[in-house]
Amino acid sequence: MVNPASIEKVFLQESFRVPHIEKLIREKNVPIERVGPRDIAKIKNAKDLQGIVARVDEFKYTPFKELLGRSPSKNTTFVFLDRINDPQNLGVIIRILACFGGFCAVIPKFEACSVTEAVLHVASGGENYVPVSMVPNLSNAIIAAKKKGYWIAGALVADAKDIDKVSLPFPLGLVLGSEGKGVRHGLQKQLDMRVHIPMNGARLSLNVNTACAILCHEISKERGPLR
Repeated sequence: MVNPASIEKVFLQESFRVPHIEKLIREKNVPIERVGPRDIAKIKNAKDLQGIVARVDEFKYTPFKELLGRSPSKNTTFVFLDRINDPQNLGVIIRILACFGGFCAVIPKFEACSVTEAVLHVASGGENYVPVSMVPNLSNAIIAAKKKGYWIAGALVADAKDIDKVSLPFPLGLVLGSEGKGVRHGLQKQLDMRVHIPMNGARLSLNVNTACAILCHEISKERGPLR
């Protein structure tokens, strides 16, 4: 799902005939333009377009100060992403946070993937439900959140407690590191608690977006329904 206010125009291939979708577009007063198959491929060079492409506004980050300016709430959990360089992973994480609700993503300006067109394609509209902030320094952002009353938990392997055996404090911030490198040492110094996902199978690591889904599920269970 996409925020209708962010859509400038919808391009429909001449052969596209899906009445309920066309009706929905018109109800939202979004301009429609019919184009040929070659033209639509020029607008968006991708597989499985299915005859419809939308031109939307440029993605806008939410200032971190704006998020911190809100009163600390159990219903808002920050997810600090340390050095996530794969657009696929970032897009999936944004979609995951949107599905669970009550999460904000914070990414560093350097040594990490920004919110690109590829990320938005994977997020599948999740960016409309998840504030995403880009900060110059992730460590400083975590320190600022702690000063506002947020507890910070980090997903680590060593010296960490099982996520299903701890009582999570709220309001909460979760730090996720990149695959292979994990959470950098400088950020680990800011953690109030270390958690890991118990696994009794093969000695393999989970993809960061899979780990994110499991941890966000546990956070959602402990904080209860959003209000």
